[in-house]
Amino acid sequence: MRLGAGTFAACCVAIEVLGIAVFLRGFFPAPVRSSAGTEHGAEPPAPEPSAGASSNWTTLPPPLFGKVVIVLIDALRDDFVFGSKGVKFMPYTTYLVEKGASHSFVAEAKPPTVTMPRIKALMTGSLPGFVDVLRNLNSPALLEDSVIRQAKAAGKRIIFYGDETWVKLFPKHFVEYDGTTSFFVSDYTEVDNNVTRHLDKVLKRGDWDMLILHYLGLDHIGHVSGPSSPLIGRKLSEMDSVLMKIHTSLLSKEREVALPSLLVLCGDHGMSETGSHGASSMEEVNTPLILISSAFERKPGDVRHPTRVQQTDVAATLAIALGLPIPKDSVGSLLFPVVEGKPMREQLRFLHLNTVQLSKLLQENVPSYEKDPGFEQFKMSERLHGNWIRLYLEEKQSEVLLNLGSKVLRQYLDALKTLSLSLSTQVAQYDMYSMMVGTVVVLEVLTLLLLSVPQALHRKAELEVPLSSPGFSLLFYLVILVLSAVHVIVCTSAESSCYFCGLSWLAAGGVMVLASALLCVIVSVLTNVLVGGKPRRKNPVHPSSRWSELDLLILLGTVGHVLSLGASSFVEEEHQTWYFLVNTLCLALSQETYRNYFLGDDSEPQCGLHVEQGLDGVATAWQGGPGCDVLERGKGHGSPPPSEVLHGSEKWMVLASPWLILACCRLLRSLNQTGVQWAHRPDLGHWLTSSDHKAELSVLAAVSLLVVFVLVQRGCSPVSKAALALGLLGVYCYRAAIGSVRFPWQQDSKDISKGITEARFVYVFVLGILFTGTKDLLKAQVVPADFRIKTVGLWEIHSGLVLLAALLFRPHNLPVLAFSLLIQTLMTKFIWRPLRHDAAEVTVMHYWFGQAFFYFQGNSNNIATVDISAGFVGLDTYVEIPAVFLTAFGTYAGPLLWASHLVHFLSSETHSSSALSHACFCYAMICSIPVSTYIVLVTSLRYHLFIWSVFSPKLLYEGMHLLITAAVCVFFTAMDQTRLTQS
Repeated sequence: MRLGAGTFAACCVAIEVLGIAVFLRGFFPAPVRSSAGTEHGAEPPAPEPSAGASSNWTTLPPPLFGKVVIVLIDALRDDFVFGSKGVKFMPYTTYLVEKGASHSFVAEAKPPTVTMPRIKALMTGSLPGFVDVLRNLNSPALLEDSVIRQAKAAGKRIIFYGDETWVKLFPKHFVEYDGTTSFFVSDYTEVDNNVTRHLDKVLKRGDWDMLILHYLGLDHIGHVSGPSSPLIGRKLSEMDSVLMKIHTSLLSKEREVALPSLLVLCGDHGMSETGSHGASSMEEVNTPLILISSAFERKPGDVRHPTRVQQTDVAATLAIALGLPIPKDSVGSLLFPVVEGKPMREQLRFLHLNTVQLSKLLQENVPSYEKDPGFEQFKMSERLHGNWIRLYLEEKQSEVLLNLGSKVLRQYLDALKTLSLSLSTQVAQYDMYSMMVGTVVVLEVLTLLLLSVPQALHRKAELEVPLSSPGFSLLFYLVILVLSAVHVIVCTSAESSCYFCGLSWLAAGGVMVLASALLCVIVSVLTNVLVGGKPRRKNPVHPSSRWSELDLLILLGTVGHVLSLGASSFVEEEHQTWYFLVNTLCLALSQETYRNYFLGDDSEPQCGLHVEQGLDGVATAWQGGPGCDVLERGKGHGSPPPSEVLHGSEKWMVLASPWLILACCRLLRSLNQTGVQWAHRPDLGHWLTSSDHKAELSVLAAVSLLVVFVLVQRGCSPVSKAALALGLLGVYCYRAAIGSVRFPWQQDSKDISKGITEARFVYVFVLGILFTGTKDLLKAQVVPADFRIKTVGLWEIHSGLVLLAALLFRPHNLPVLAFSLLIQTLMTKFIWRPLRHDAAEVTVMHYWFGQAFFYFQGNSNNIATVDISAGFVGLDTYVEIPAVFLTAFGTYAGPLLWASHLVHFLSSETHSSSALSHACFCYAMICSIPVSTYIVLVTSLRYHLFIWSVFSPKLLYEGMHLLITAAVCVFFTAMDQTRLTQS
């Protein structure tokens, strides 16, 4: 079967996406779970241990509190309460922490620090899997045992107001609720008012046992403006007044009830210095936890400092407080200060119930549980507890009884700590079968791509893919039989659940047929190469080419980047790798220009070159024989050397361009500190976004938008130029409307709105420019002789994407967009054209710069750097599909804009029949190499200490990047088919 190189590459990437999807489904595993499902009903509680004495404590202890109110403030950092901001903006809360009847803790949230997994941790006490970061967008019903489930089963009435994620996780559990959309980050006022407006009515009533309030405004302010925004202080003051209202109301009602009330103030996660969250920095994982109740006695002068606990400890503590069974999957331990005022026997009873629950979970998830130190401590504690019970029943007051009780208490606390740690390290059970299936498919695709390089980069850019012979070969059917047998054996003998085994036989069989076909194609290609290797040398890509310094740099840079992914530090600071590579590329290009223009390098192009005025002022046309390839370098005759083509200022611009690009890259590095080790250091972006420098930010944003217009308008039609100008003006108006920048006549930012009208105004022009470009492309198929129509159409599509990026970028990031376009212009006019690089080299350079600009935006391999506020520009409510698309585009704008520029550049520079095919194949291969290698590295490092905080987020980014690569390859292939239609 004969396929074009571009079509072949697009098919390979599509198959690779399928393979990595199966791998990810197996890699992101299910956390430790109890085998006793929730459907079996409540188990009888463990009786109090006794040593030869009868004990009548065989039921659950009664509740400690009559009512429980949980106030969860999204993205509440610990320093917002315990630091200077708490003293300034939350005086009532600070008073309760320092002098009131309360216990304060710093609760550590494990990554991923996003809302839905954190709610699960708070209510179930379990450690959610990392894959929950993807489910956060559309939370399914929670089937695990939880405090909410146990409370409902016990007949307690629960009321909820706030983030609708709770309603999705616990459907039909609340007697009254009002959910608000958590993803519309532009709203930080109404989203909290919708919660507070119910308070007066509910607090007056007494027909509830548990009240949960989830406030979202603080998180939304962080996403839009960051933790240094003046809006943070106002929101903290609002939350302080809410807490005071609830606390005073509970105190006034306690005289009428037998049991005291408990007020819990907590956060689900923190907030990074950029205002986002999702990863494992200290600002994101440290959250305040304050338990407030009149039951907590406090002596005058008793100074209590917040102690560090785990967020999973909340579930066990709430269960004990409400007189409920501890959730079966909880790995947390009881916060002992809650019960330290109770009699010794009750304290030991609470601790015993907690250790029994943890020991059962350990037995079900650790085969050698008897040798676990925590289990041994638990057994010792239980024996000592039994002796204490016997002594207690004999004599209730003695010094020996008190000393033994204190010893048992310490033993239980040590056992709880060790058991919880053992279960926390037993985070997950990997689905190795699914991982292996996905890895095999991905590696087969990579092998096929590498073996196809000679054919794919041939001038004809066509491959003979041997599908028929492998499809009817004995090897094909033998491999299918072997894989089917392995599948049956694994699925029937596997003790744990397996995703691939859960698929239907049709789906699993399809994957096995695909893997078998790929293997047979690889064997066929290898056989042809080994047997018929000599004939393949008849038509090499470059008949007289030799490896240049640039070729070696591309090869060594690609290999070096792939090898660096095996180290956690290089993954955390990957931006440094790409900065180094693009800087080295600029130096290599500088050396190449000097050699060509000063040393008189006689390396000449195969094809004749002449310069003429065209769309961009200087257009390059290639003339020569029918085998002439786009921008192909090599020795030949028929054209003057580069030094004779350009003269005067153009020649000096060619020599200066690499250094100008190097200077631009250095300036961009100072704009956004990213990574982990240096992310906390001040940068130009922090300086610009501070409220004291709004005038400077406004000027910089306006100048950047003006530069964008000057650089983009040159290739647009008159109508698109006008649309682009109005669209960029609308971008500035949008940022002024939301208070990020100001107009010269605007002295303050009191009139701040959501900017919905201004953003939609820009969207109209984005869609108009994209529609015009698409219309020109379709017209180019009808009128194949007019090559200019297609060129203008591609540039207008690129311009529409640029305008969309300008709208989604934060104002301080607009220089990133302007510099990106400037570098593209310099490379086009003064490097790629005069130096006559071939399509493969141009593609790799576009890819490298696209990766560098991904990090210039301030992105990293940390989920917290994803700017989700971009997904809500111009939306007045949460709409999932547009929000996901806009967030993805805003995050990957750098690689996407460089890919779209590559399509335009190769399409406009030549009528070559192979340029786009070569580019598509090279783009697919250079993206597949790191993805394929990384899944092998991650598999071998799956028990690494930083597997969840470093390697897993990078794996998600690689999967998303491969999906975008598939879309880019489809676009390349579509343009290539347009070229075939025209020819």
